[in-house]
Amino acid sequence: MVHTKVNYRDVEAAADGLHFLREPLGCEQFGISVLECEPGWTGKEHTHVDREHEEVYLLVDGSATVTVDGEDVSMESGDALRIPPEATRQIENGDGESLFVLAGAP
Repeated sequence: MVHTKVNYRDVEAAADGLHFLREPLGCEQFGISVLECEPGWTGKEHTHVDREHEEVYLLVDGSATVTVDGEDVSMESGDALRIPPEATRQIENGDGESLFVLAGAP
């Protein structure tokens, strides 16, 4: 078989609705995750400078704010945001549920 298929709902959440898909899909070059945010959810502030890991956050549904190096970036459904490895980032969800796809490499 040359492809791998998985439904993120079948992958146990690591924490707070975060489904890491890299391993179940067998990805070698990038990571991909799905994040289901409950109303009022706030993620941990972090960077990926240690792994030189660039990320793109795609908000599939809902609205949220991502704070990048202290700057609040408002996001609505359909918005994509690129974040360099050295920048701090933190997701803060609004009053409703939201759904993100998070992709990163290398």
